[in-house]
Amino acid sequence: MLTERQGERLPQWLDAVRQDDLPSLHTLAAGIDRDRDAVIVGLTLPWNSGVVEGHVNRIKMLKRQMFGRAGFSLLRKRVLLAT
Repeated sequence: MLTERQGERLPQWLDAVRQDDLPSLHTLAAGIDRDRDAVIVGLTLPWNSGVVEGHVNRIKMLKRQMFGRAGFSLLRKRVLLAT
């Protein structure tokens, strides 16, 4: 379902999970069910946020490296110069 972009199979998978005797999966299914349309779209469409997540990860790394060393102005310069 994930690798083949078959989000339309999600309702059948959720029904199968609810019939199993695994309480932790029941909790997962309930969470997915709250936002079912968005999850189906996320499993179906080819777009992702990988590039954005990479930038966020890089900025967090810079922030951790500079913890306690300088203020926001230096962090801002490092983020802007690193791109």
